[in-house]
Amino acid sequence: MPELGENVTEGTIVHWSKKAGDSIQAGEVLVEVMTEKVNSEVESPVKGVVREILYPEDSIVKVGEVIARIQTGP
Repeated sequence: MPELGENVTEGTIVHWSKKAGDSIQAGEVLVEVMTEKVNSEVESPVKGVVREILYPEDSIVKVGEVIARIQTGP
């Protein structure tokens, strides 16, 4: 879970835009996250294939936790 704002320590996964097995481009929206203050679209930092979604929708996740795995190589 990326930093979502000052003093924000967790967020709720609202909607995954991709599922395991989907290709994704760097900068493409991966997931929508809700905090106490705002909803944010989180973009993929890399190009690759989504290999694993680690938290289902409606999960509350702490900032800094890995929420998905993206394979960038062969």
